[in-house]
Amino acid sequence: MIAIKVTTVGASEGLILNKEVSRILNVRKGDTLYLTEAPDGAMRITPYNPAFERQMALAESIMHDDREILRALAK
Repeated sequence: MIAIKVTTVGASEGLILNKEVSRILNVRKGDTLYLTEAPDGAMRITPYNPAFERQMALAESIMHDDREILRALAK
């Protein structure tokens, strides 16, 4: 288990990520992290945008279903 410290940043609160956590998440200063709720009620911190993941899944579905139309449009 890795502990993350909550600290004051201006008028807000922020999380301090040590080098190990930054390496595991593959993030650096300025990157955005997303806090999502897991099915069991736990919270998850991830560098991956869940909304973007849904958009890409929809785009892949459209590209698969309409590949002949897209192929014709590409010519």
